[in-house]
Amino acid sequence: MNASFPFRRSHECFLCGNDAARVVKHCETQEGDYYMAAESSEVKMVPTLGLTGVTINAMALIAPGAFLWTTYQLQAPAASAMNMWFSVFIATAIALLTAIAYAALARRYPEAGAGSSYYFAEAAILHKEEHRHFRFARLAKFIVGWASHLYYWVYPGIMVAFMGLVVTYIIQTFNPDFGAPWQEVIVCIVFAALVGGIAYIGVSGATVANIIINVIQILSLVIFSVLAIAYRTSHPNVHYLHPSALSVLAPHDFSGLVFQVSIAILLVVGFESATALAAETKNPGRDIPRGVILSLIIQAVIFYFFEYFAANFFINSGYTTGSGKTLLTGFDAAFGSGAPIGDMAKIIGDAMLGGNGTAFAVILAATVVIALVGTSLSCLNTGVRVTYAMGKDTELPTVFGFLHGRFRTPHVGVIVLTIISAVLGSYGVLSIDHLTQITLISNIGTFVLYGMTCIVCVVAFAGVVGRNVFGTLVAPILGAVLNIGMLLAVLYYAIVAGGTTQVDTIIAGVFSLAWLVAGFAYLYIRQAVTGIRVLHPEDHKEKNNISVGAGGGR
Repeated sequence: MNASFPFRRSHECFLCGNDAARVVKHCETQEGDYYMAAESSEVKMVPTLGLTGVTINAMALIAPGAFLWTTYQLQAPAASAMNMWFSVFIATAIALLTAIAYAALARRYPEAGAGSSYYFAEAAILHKEEHRHFRFARLAKFIVGWASHLYYWVYPGIMVAFMGLVVTYIIQTFNPDFGAPWQEVIVCIVFAALVGGIAYIGVSGATVANIIINVIQILSLVIFSVLAIAYRTSHPNVHYLHPSALSVLAPHDFSGLVFQVSIAILLVVGFESATALAAETKNPGRDIPRGVILSLIIQAVIFYFFEYFAANFFINSGYTTGSGKTLLTGFDAAFGSGAPIGDMAKIIGDAMLGGNGTAFAVILAATVVIALVGTSLSCLNTGVRVTYAMGKDTELPTVFGFLHGRFRTPHVGVIVLTIISAVLGSYGVLSIDHLTQITLISNIGTFVLYGMTCIVCVVAFAGVVGRNVFGTLVAPILGAVLNIGMLLAVLYYAIVAGGTTQVDTIIAGVFSLAWLVAGFAYLYIRQAVTGIRVLHPEDHKEKNNISVGAGGGR
């Protein structure tokens, strides 16, 4: 697409007005107005990533070492907790079907840059020759982009809340009086500011750092899992909640399974972040699709399956919290604890490591902190990429499309998302209900985004000769049905269940619906103010000299 930009002083970036080292040429139009266009020296992202870099960076968001610790409490309500392992299996299956759709789109549109699903949605429809189809391209990309913010803008806040809980646990080990609400809020604010500051200035060597983080967390969770299994085999007289290994693996009731999947989906999201690395990948058409699938298989199919089996194989009535009338055991104790995996690590360490349970739990918590730093930074950077792409397109306020003059980062988006993350994290750290609410909001956004991306994949490959039928039709259709079906089932069963789960789900559902309504309102208000039509006119392609690359057909 050819584009011209309003005249600016030569030392300013023609995208945002910031100082930029660009070479420009001035072109006089027939009307005598002056514009300037970028020459080949325009500053761009440098493609340096291979398959390893793409996969490792995506793995940083799917952090099994961190999420076993941080989400086990959310998954521990006794009414549904027996379904925990199978819910991880179902969530992974849904994610794999969705990942296949993302991989197919990344192969077809290797030029997507940082746009990911936002770019895919527009390109898939603009490819259509008939106006009755491509007229919806802008509407489709806005809906996908706006809905993705329900996921990308809330998810970092969940990570901040998790960090608040983990840091509080570590400090309480040495200072039991620590943990007042205002202290936990301060931890969240400081952590959000730290991660936001790193994202603001940019980080070099991110791939090497992510390799180190992944190795540390994988080693720690493997050690914990092996010891958990060894504990049960060496303590046969303890009453275990799962009578056998098969009981751990099997589903137990449908409604409980649905609720568990709604939480478990949080574990496996992030594989799609690889598709936002296209501009930085040397061979995006080959390595992005592979990285999407590999990151999910390594982190979920191998490590999540193993660690969730071990933790649930271990859970027993000897695990208690409180005393007297407040005594809780088993899953009830896990649900009432701020760090159930830490509690388990203490029991295991005392029994299997010569009474060093506290040291083992603290070391494990420290590895979680390291993993959460990497995960939080990755999800924040992924979130601002989509915001930046929408800002450049002016689908969001133009200020979001600005790049920092020195650091070349989307600094406005980073600042806004850092503030949002601090607020949501401070809210979530205060109670399990608050944390459940923001988790459900993020997961609703995830189901919506993943379901729509699967549909986009079907549209993108419709009529393409020689396509892979499973990868471009069967898997995306199944992915769309399961994502949307799970969303509806989660809302239904949580509401009819009553209690705090019902209240939390209603709050999350109302917020999500309000967000989507606000998006449509914003879109049509902009049409009224700017005159930019929501639906493209018939001559849109010719008038804007649009030619969207078709990529590969498989």
